[in-house]
Amino acid sequence: MNTAHLSLRPSAVIGAISPRIYGSFLEHLGRAVYDGIYEPGHPSADADGFRTDVIELVKELGVSTVRYPGGNFVSGFKWEDSVGPREERPTRLDLAWHSTESNEIGLHEFQDWLDKVGSELMLAVNLGTRGVAEALDLLEYANHRGGTALSEQRIANGRTDPFGVKMWCLGNEMDGPWQVGHSTAEYYGTLAAKTAQAMKMVDPDLELVVCGSSSSSMPTFGEWERVTLTHAYEDVEYISCHAYYENTGDLEAFLASGVDMDYFINSVVATADHVKAVRGSTKTVDISFDEWNIWYNTRFETVDRIAGVDNWPTAPRLLEDTYTVSDAVVFGSLLITLLKHADRVTSASLAQLVNVIAPIMTEPGGPAWRQTTFFPFAATSANGRGVALDVHVTSGTYPTERFGEVPLVDAVATHDAESGRYAIYAVSRAVDAPTELVIDLAELGADAAGLTVSARTLSDPDLDAANTLENPDRVSLAEAPFTRDGSTLRIELPAVSWTEILLG
Repeated sequence: MNTAHLSLRPSAVIGAISPRIYGSFLEHLGRAVYDGIYEPGHPSADADGFRTDVIELVKELGVSTVRYPGGNFVSGFKWEDSVGPREERPTRLDLAWHSTESNEIGLHEFQDWLDKVGSELMLAVNLGTRGVAEALDLLEYANHRGGTALSEQRIANGRTDPFGVKMWCLGNEMDGPWQVGHSTAEYYGTLAAKTAQAMKMVDPDLELVVCGSSSSSMPTFGEWERVTLTHAYEDVEYISCHAYYENTGDLEAFLASGVDMDYFINSVVATADHVKAVRGSTKTVDISFDEWNIWYNTRFETVDRIAGVDNWPTAPRLLEDTYTVSDAVVFGSLLITLLKHADRVTSASLAQLVNVIAPIMTEPGGPAWRQTTFFPFAATSANGRGVALDVHVTSGTYPTERFGEVPLVDAVATHDAESGRYAIYAVSRAVDAPTELVIDLAELGADAAGLTVSARTLSDPDLDAANTLENPDRVSLAEAPFTRDGSTLRIELPAVSWTEILLG
């Protein structure tokens, strides 16, 4: 058995945990919207056509914000198509996913759905095929109280009160050649700055996200951030990061995906702070990690991609990855990494939410169920509150070709002063043997004795075990045994596992 140690230290505060770190993402892509959240003929559908079984699962997941409507979709999107009487809305080609978009669900309907699940809207504007004027129009329509042409149009369309959207994404992945209207950092940075400045003439308190690199493997990574922020630094609050991971056959490297995410965050922070120093700025730009997940993109590229000039399906089955135990363990480790950067990652969006690379799956006319990745997110969003704590893990390491020596155990802790609860999240990357995790509670002092302890873990001897339509409850969290001796807590972490330990 391996051994690892960590110290729970209330004074080792990384930063306050923003509730927005538990955000998600819904794009007009595949069955995310149609047959996902919206299925009027379903037995559980409410009066608005939304699946109430999905609504309950989204509530259980604990999603704070939802980024919408894209994603790649937004770069060809005309927001005007998605408002007004449904029978008058045009059907359009979606170039991003080679599909047909009916616009049956638009801004009003999506906000109605968000009101049901209790999440905040994070709205993206199209800077691929559109620009400053269209962004201003959408802002006026969405947020101005009344008395202007566009705000009165919103009122006529059924919403008297403004949407009050505070957080806006200035385009999406504009560095990517797959993006409609993609550009250079110089061009995009100039456009983003102009758009941000104009939007803040309407409301200076808006929180704006400028596009960073769509992955750390992009050839322009680093330079893209530097050039873009050189133009837009004073006009935005966030720069975005996007990262997806998949098991390409090297399990040990896959389990170390959090190392790559850590590198990505540190690099973007360093670049942003460099621009801050060069400009002599007094403000700090944070990170919105507004796309992250496990995504088997190679399957999409080689099997599922839609093509053909006359082949534009509506709500096709796209990116419907089935997640395994090992996927969920890596997913949980990515959450740990985000929390370890709570001082600078103050917004994040799990991409995506329903059916499309999602923790929630549905079958038309049938059930909705939780994928394996549902459990780490729901547990962490419920209990990982307050401040993030550095727990100083010591463990053995293992070699990887890509990342060098990687720790067998990674962990972070949180402390919610209001409830008094501590939470520890730990991932074991050991493949062949369990690990005894020894937790030192001495720095909690006399408070340690009064804390109750519980632990849950996600693991399985079959790393390919998954929840499916046929077997939706195959994988879930299980109680984890532990021992306690004074100020020392011991818990066995199974090989390839994610564990939550609660004290409070």
